[in-house]
Amino acid sequence: MHTTQSFFNRLLPTLPEGVIKNIYIGLYWTAVFVEVNGEFRCGLAASVGDESHHYTTDPSVAQAGRLTEISSSELAQFVHSPILPEVSIGLATINALLPRQPHLWVDLHSKQVLAHLGAQKNVVMVGHFPYVPELRSQVGNLWVLEQNPQEGDLPASAAAEIIPQADVLAITAMTLLNRTFDDLIALRRPGVPTLIVGPSTPLSPVMFEMGATILSGAIVEDPDAVLRGLSQGANFHQLRQMGVRLVSMTTEPSLLKPNSSPTV
Repeated sequence: MHTTQSFFNRLLPTLPEGVIKNIYIGLYWTAVFVEVNGEFRCGLAASVGDESHHYTTDPSVAQAGRLTEISSSELAQFVHSPILPEVSIGLATINALLPRQPHLWVDLHSKQVLAHLGAQKNVVMVGHFPYVPELRSQVGNLWVLEQNPQEGDLPASAAAEIIPQADVLAITAMTLLNRTFDDLIALRRPGVPTLIVGPSTPLSPVMFEMGATILSGAIVEDPDAVLRGLSQGANFHQLRQMGVRLVSMTTEPSLLKPNSSPTV
């Protein structure tokens, strides 16, 4: 069984049931708003498009206009959909339903974690993050694998050669959406600190069972403001200013900065 499928198959039965209140598919981010036990929550996932449906009679989201009538458990199952925008909806639903565990969260950006762990070491990143130029001067060696390589990046096809050389590995949560996560995490050497990075990251201990050691994701603290931003085309930098908090969590606190402590 593939690792990604195994992760979702383990995770989905543990999620609480919620009431779907709103769904928004923005230019860059998909948001699902749910009510769980009287608490209003919002989960994010990167919007993954499918241009093949743009001018055809085939729907890009089969039940568009009726999604709030679907149960939260059924909507979360969209992560198994063959339709890319529906996969984004499924992962955003999961991130909305996941129990909040603030006692495990540390207010750290993934670039801080990588700079700390990667000093004088080989760091491999799957996905080109905006802070790559800054990080290059803070770690020993930095290799970036990217499906659409920018200057200095390596093609994703080099993963089998490059990932086993990593002393620290960071994998974008986009790999959960495009279903390459299982193959990539299987390439790492045993014991290598492995980060799952990005706002789409499920902040769930189940990810640790799958081989991750640090999760660096996002918590929506002001759902109303985020909905307004998304509806008007906000990118993630803008959403952060509107009420999204970046956090990291791990079962091995020593991997984080020595002076960091969980935020209660």
